Amino acid sequence: MTDTEGLAGRVPLYQRLPEIYRIRDAEQTPPGQLRALLAAVEGAFGAVHENIEALYHDLFIDTCDPWVIPYIADLVGTTHLSGDARTLRADVADTIALRRRKGTLGAIERLAANLTGWPCRAVELYQNLAWTQHLNHQRPDAGGMPPYGDPDITRFTVRRGGTVPVRDPAQLRLRGTPFDPFAYTPDVKRADDGTPHMNLPNLAVFLWRLTAYCIGVSRPLAKGAIDLGAPPAGSGWARYALRFDLDPLDRPVRLFNTYRKPPLNATGRAHVLTEPDAVPGPMLDARLTSDAPAGNPDAYVRVDLFDATTVPPTGLDLSDVGLQLYLPHDPADAMDPLSGVQWKFRGDNLCAWEDGLRGPLGEHEIVIDPDIGRVLFGAASAAERDALALEVGGDLTAQLYAGYTYGAVGPVGAHPDSRAAYPATFSSEATQLRPVTALGGGMSLQTALENLSTAAQPVVIEIRDSLVHTLDLSAVADINTDDGPHALALNRSLIIRAASGQRPVLRLMQPLRFRPVDPAVASVAALAVRLEGVFVTRADTFPPGEPLIARAALARLELLHCTLDPGGYRLRDQTRAALASNALALRADYGFADAADEGFAPTPDILLQHSISGALGIDDAYRVQVEASIVDAGEGVGGADGAFAFGAVDAPADNWGAPLEVRGATFFGRVRCAQASGDGGIFVRRLEVWNNQRGCLKYSYFRGDADRLPPHHACVFGTDAILAFTSNWFADPGYGQLAAAADFRIRERGPGDDAMGAFGFLREAHKWSNFNIRLREFMPLGIRPLCITVT
Repeated sequence: MTDTEGLAGRVPLYQRLPEIYRIRDAEQTPPGQLRALLAAVEGAFGAVHENIEALYHDLFIDTCDPWVIPYIADLVGTTHLSGDARTLRADVADTIALRRRKGTLGAIERLAANLTGWPCRAVELYQNLAWTQHLNHQRPDAGGMPPYGDPDITRFTVRRGGTVPVRDPAQLRLRGTPFDPFAYTPDVKRADDGTPHMNLPNLAVFLWRLTAYCIGVSRPLAKGAIDLGAPPAGSGWARYALRFDLDPLDRPVRLFNTYRKPPLNATGRAHVLTEPDAVPGPMLDARLTSDAPAGNPDAYVRVDLFDATTVPPTGLDLSDVGLQLYLPHDPADAMDPLSGVQWKFRGDNLCAWEDGLRGPLGEHEIVIDPDIGRVLFGAASAAERDALALEVGGDLTAQLYAGYTYGAVGPVGAHPDSRAAYPATFSSEATQLRPVTALGGGMSLQTALENLSTAAQPVVIEIRDSLVHTLDLSAVADINTDDGPHALALNRSLIIRAASGQRPVLRLMQPLRFRPVDPAVASVAALAVRLEGVFVTRADTFPPGEPLIARAALARLELLHCTLDPGGYRLRDQTRAALASNALALRADYGFADAADEGFAPTPDILLQHSISGALGIDDAYRVQVEASIVDAGEGVGGADGAFAFGAVDAPADNWGAPLEVRGATFFGRVRCAQASGDGGIFVRRLEVWNNQRGCLKYSYFRGDADRLPPHHACVFGTDAILAFTSNWFADPGYGQLAAAADFRIRERGPGDDAMGAFGFLREAHKWSNFNIRLREFMPLGIRPLCITVT
């Protein structure tokens, strides 16, 4: 047996014996004595074998244990850094290859990928310096005389000399970006402010820190189908205009492109630098235009046909661009209106599309506004119009699907992340799977929630799409109304989760309420509800002022990688939407009609992990843990104390909320709790703790204005430290991200010598520090690196 076979490939000693000895062993009284003896030998033998195998693996950087990495680093003579084991392993593994390419742009980009995982673009800024030609040595081929070259050849190159070609908006849109091709006069100011300075020794290293998340298949919201009238003959104008919002909740969304790594050569090394239209940043509208000489819409958007006659539909295959449009198609219909159509694209402002566009809408033209996530189709006929959006009963319904990409700081909240398979066991019991999809041919969420009161094992409801699932508890069979409002009565634990790569939306008609079938039975002590990877919001008919979750008479309520819609997002006119009511409102009586007559004994544990939530109203009859999460009551930095992010349900200014444990969290609002402990918290507004003699808060930020604090250690106070965020408005790409203007102690002196707040687990301070250390070692003499964050 080779070492690569591992434990699974080993043959037990007992199985190596000839069959005659195993037969006689089974005939003994008691049987299996030899088997038991060899099993004991097997334990010691296996431990020795595993140790030898581990020693062999520790010889190689690819397979060694994390503690071995600095020793291998010492052998190859590289400075050992601290941080994530995965990035340190890659850094040591590439030490020799990067030294051979020291000072080259490709090596710097690979270095950034190893140590940070962020996409990178390295630019020698001396190439952007303007120069004038000597009259005796004119070089019209290098600039100064139009034309400026073939756009297909010089797509991303502008000649250094002459004037800027202003007739190509797609080329001009690159100005100020990492791919800026224009010439500048020398900039001799200090180059430590995070901006590019055009000068001979400066090397700009641009980094994209935000993560691009792709919603694979969603149903856009049809906003209108307009008859533009018969176009003039030969004009090429469209007859019908169809308007769609990509976000199904009618909210603006900033479209991002996806990151495509540079292609590799035969040796496995990237042979080109990062391409301009292949980075995970906001889409540039001018780059989406087909008719612009430097436009490159193929790198941002793709149109495909799917078979709408099958259930579920087929052909919804995601590509690698930021925006994917799936149009319906009937393969058996030779006259299918959308078959064979060649679409062209235009980037434009669609904020006021009701008033018309700046230019006429072309036939088979798709106009995209990447700033707010709107799409406008130009249809040539009524058949094409009805294929894209069909009016039924006065309501216009989109017939197409879309996949779009947006940006966020990291995996906090509901995102289409990769997830492990659903748990086969929960609370030591085998689970029952109920798959859900809204694409057709599957079970609905409402049906999956039926008969939970008679379930004999924990139920796992896995939602296998990213569509909107409207839930009306009053229409669920076997719903409980013993205590008044509709509640899900549970006989066993319940998990509602998103499948891997999906981000479903749960649109509630009423608040969610959970209770046991019989509060007095012993099994209630293990009764739990877990929501994982879902975006929970309110329907238009949701009772005003009600929370999303109004009852949790359970042993445990877990919210993992979820978003409980807090409101307060950015509207299309750049104003802020109204804040929603509390995400949770959990009262001390647990919602029972007569708590004294019920035998409900557990003290429920409430866990928010990697989640975004509105304000939490939780009485002092629960225990709450907030880990790597944002609790948003709409209160930003500065200003007078306002809404409570955490407190009691009723009269939070006078009563005390549940005991709170913090493990890296950001609270946009006041916090008032019975007891507090943990580390890594950012309390933007006042923190008041009733029992301030117990517990301890470490490595946290406090506002420092009339706080009532428990014992604390290594904390920062707003009276002598600046706190700043890229954005504190929900759904902005940089929501909750600490800005560069924030005090370095907040960014670098949190738990583990990294950032405080919800995103400290990303270890960005370590990544930034490690990269700068390694850059200083890799820079040729006289070259000054400038690390610049793009997002």
